Amino acid sequence: MPARDVVFPAGRQALYERNRYSPAVRSGGLLFVSGQVGSREDGWPEPELEAQVHRAFENLNAVLAAAGCTFDDVLDVTVFIVDPERHFERIWALVPQYWGRRLIPR
Repeated sequence: MPARDVVFPAGRQALYERNRYSPAVRSGGLLFVSGQVGSREDGWPEPELEAQVHRAFENLNAVLAAAGCTFDDVLDVTVFIVDPERHFERIWALVPQYWGRRLIPR
């Protein structure tokens, strides 16, 4: 079995330790990233939807950076949205700010 290394972004290790999960695990040349939410460093969510979305993308990019990766290294992304009929367009409009137009359906 390949060795596994836990990856922690700067400034958030205590939060992950408190909640007992790893933000990412590197094994066999792959990086497996846990779901990232729109939480601040103290673990509390941002109160507004757009702020939560920004924070979730920033948290994900911080995990990727801690592993020496960028979104260009990502093979698959799953986005979970509460009340997608109401929020999808607002959320998806923010994606290009973080990852360009690569995720925009054509």
